[in-house]
This record gives sequence, C-alpha cells and structure tokens, in this order.
Amino acid sequence: MVSLISLPLLQAPRARVARTIRAVTGSPGPLAGRTVLVTGASSGIGEATSYAAARRGAHVLLAARRGEELERVRKTIEEAGGRASTYVVDMADGESIDALVERLLAEHGAVDYLVNNAGRSIRRSLELTHGRFHDFERMMAVNYFGAVRLTMGLLPAMRAQRFGHVVNIVTWGNQIKAPKFAAYIAAKSALDVFGRILSREAYFDNVTCTNMRVAIVRTPMIAPTAEYEGRGESPEECAERVVRALEDRPVTVNGAFGSVYEVLNIAAPRLADLAMAISHVRAPDSAAARGKAGS
Repeated sequence: MVSLISLPLLQAPRARVARTIRAVTGSPGPLAGRTVLVTGASSGIGEATSYAAARRGAHVLLAARRGEELERVRKTIEEAGGRASTYVVDMADGESIDALVERLLAEHGAVDYLVNNAGRSIRRSLELTHGRFHDFERMMAVNYFGAVRLTMGLLPAMRAQRFGHVVNIVTWGNQIKAPKFAAYIAAKSALDVFGRILSREAYFDNVTCTNMRVAIVRTPMIAPTAEYEGRGESPEECAERVVRALEDRPVTVNGAFGSVYEVLNIAAPRLADLAMAISHVRAPDSAAARGKAGS
C-alpha cells in the first residue's frame, strides 16, 4: 500500500518547513549522502551546480565530453572536502549514453538525483535555416533525445528504490516562444513535456521531475550573441536555484517575465505575436548565424 506521507503532493510544503529547521539547527539537507548526476558538468551551469551540490554533502557524479575539464572540477570539489566522480559521455551518442548508464548502475545501484543540464543552443531565424535541417537534428539530439535516453536508463532503478528526482534545465523560451530560437526551444519544450509526464507516471513510486525554465545565464553558450553580453544571472546564481529545486522538488521553476508572457500568449495571443514580431525585426541575426567569416 502506498504511504500517503511519501507522495510528491506533500513534498513542497514539507520542504519549506524542513529548510527552516535546517537553517535553525544546522542539520544536513536532503542531498547529504545522496548521488547527484550532473550532465554538462565541465563548465557553466553544470560546473557551478556540481560545486553547490557537493557543498551540501552530495556525492556528485560529473558527466561531460571533456575529460580534462571534468578532472579539474573533481579536483576542485575534493580539495574543498567534497566527493566527486567523473564520467566521460557524449550526450549526442546513444551508445555512449547506454555505456554510462550501465557503469552508473553497476557502481552506484541507483542514481538519486539527475540534472539534465548538457545542451546546445542555436539562435538563427527560420529564413536563414532553409537548407540547414541539421540545426533541428542537432538540437533534438542533445537537448531532447540524449536527456531522455539517460533518464529512461536510470528511471527503473529510481522507481525500484522508491526515490528519485530529475531536474531538466529547459528555458523560459518555452513560455515566451521567442523568435530565432525555433530549433532550440522546440527541443527544450519536448523535454519539458516529457518531464511532466514522467512525474505523473512515476508519482506513486516517489519519483518526480522539475522543469527549470532558466532565462539568460552568462555562460559560453550565449557568447555568439553580442546583444546578450553582460545580461542575465551568473552560473553560480543559477546553480543555487538548481540545488533548491533538487532539495524542494517543485513541479516547475519559472521566472517573472516568462510567467507574465505565458499569460499574455493565452489571453491575447495576437498581441503577443505582434510584440515578438517587433522584437524579431529589431534584433537581427548575429554574424555567426549569418555565416560571416571570422565571426
């Protein structure tokens, strides 16, 4: 019989109470002694999240393509008294992901928390995308298929131990439907929907998912877009919110602008289209998107 006290429905209010108690007593948090797998852990949000999770007592499993960078992150964590292990994986390669799953299950039995952070972005107008169908394929390969393949590989063990939580790093673009990001937002929206359905099907096994719809974060991924320079939050600020999502297990983490625009899309869709169309015209494609040499 399912224990009602363990159901995800009760976890949000319980998490707030527990966080207050921890702040007062200094007791360990939910991540202490748990395994937390972070993809894209060699830089940006993934690297910062790995440090934040390690500070909370987690054994952080660092996964990315660049082995040398993973070792650098692992060394930093261990020098600070934390615990980390490294796993080289290509999230666009199904066989590489399957090998990672096999190794993780053999070494850890089950992964308690998964942060699907590894991803790529393309900012390019549709008019410049004719003849570039590979833009859509690349976005789906990493941002959707890779994350889903990894999650599905780890999900049975989570359900068997009756605990697990997945944080999908998606985008506020899912709410805004921003021009020039059709390939990227479509892939992230697919992952968003997958996460919601996962939570519903695994509800009684106490396995849940948070879709974290982040805005602009100052990482190398936004570097090709000059208008984003100096905008957004730091990876460290974003990482603290990711860790809070791991601890509290909310359904979604939204920003104010994305939430307001999501309402506008429903209440006045043509007005929302006009606003985004004006933004599209006023913010041209970058030199990189136009294929200019040396960009």
